Amino acid sequence: MLELPIIEVGSGNGECGSAAEANSQLHSLSSIPNPAEEAPRRRLPRWLKRPLPSAGMAYTNSVIEDLRLETVCESAKCPNRTECWSQKTATFMILGNVCTRPCGFCSVPRGKTETIEVDEPERVAEAAKRLGLKHVVITCVTRDDLPDGGADHFYRCVLEVRKQTGAAVEVLTSDFLGNRASISRVVESQPDVFNHNTETVPRLYDRVRRNADYQRTLDLLKQVKDEAPNMATKSGLMLGLGETVDEVLDVAADLRGAGVDMLTIGQYLQPSPDRLPVERYWTPEEFDELGEQCRRLGFSLVASGPFVRSSYHAGEMAGVLGRSE
Repeated sequence: MLELPIIEVGSGNGECGSAAEANSQLHSLSSIPNPAEEAPRRRLPRWLKRPLPSAGMAYTNSVIEDLRLETVCESAKCPNRTECWSQKTATFMILGNVCTRPCGFCSVPRGKTETIEVDEPERVAEAAKRLGLKHVVITCVTRDDLPDGGADHFYRCVLEVRKQTGAAVEVLTSDFLGNRASISRVVESQPDVFNHNTETVPRLYDRVRRNADYQRTLDLLKQVKDEAPNMATKSGLMLGLGETVDEVLDVAADLRGAGVDMLTIGQYLQPSPDRLPVERYWTPEEFDELGEQCRRLGFSLVASGPFVRSSYHAGEMAGVLGRSE
């Protein structure tokens, strides 16, 4: 069984330098082969194994069902669900369980959206209290059908969780179609961590992240840092869809240029037959090497490994930065 990924503090000073300069330095140091140049490896490799469930998983499940909540753990078929739920932790997904975007990698249902449940913030807070969470991660489906993209609902959820639990709160938001007022509304709730995933490299956006825009993602992350310089920002990438090492390093440099503090890099796993296939499985050693290369850009924290996800061990990452107990 693969050990849990080690979260290391970056060796950089955390200052945003020139993306071009940092990128040039990284390219000269990189010794990782380009996965896109190799033949696809469809068979699940030995290191992609997960632990068996424990008693805590049943309790987490009962809390989620009793309070009628959605979790990205279930909807996105996260491979870490068994481990996380066994430890009585989960990532809450608000604004329904139907997404307005047809992303090629995600198993969250898409179609006709649901009416927002006005009592959802209270139910999320109650779940966090029952589970004894010290760090609460709240994400959402993308709601392009709403004028504010669901930003005010996010705001209410953050405030209610903090009111009822006193826990640190991390948000993992959509891009709100670049609506600056919506982004500002979430910032106003003062989450301890503002997370928005880049997901993949620009060349693959049309296939992987349809209706999203790479520059829009960078602009969102930069706006958060401009409006709240002391708020930790975070983004994530998934590998295995045909990207090259140089492309990943280019994205990492762009994220540092936008002031992003924390970066997560994990392996894409096909959640269902009708979603994009895995082009290649990166090895744990390659993840380690890539993580080290990204740390040289000056991220405060980089978590890189096959099972790393945006909200996986999120409390530990925030705790290293002093954002969580």
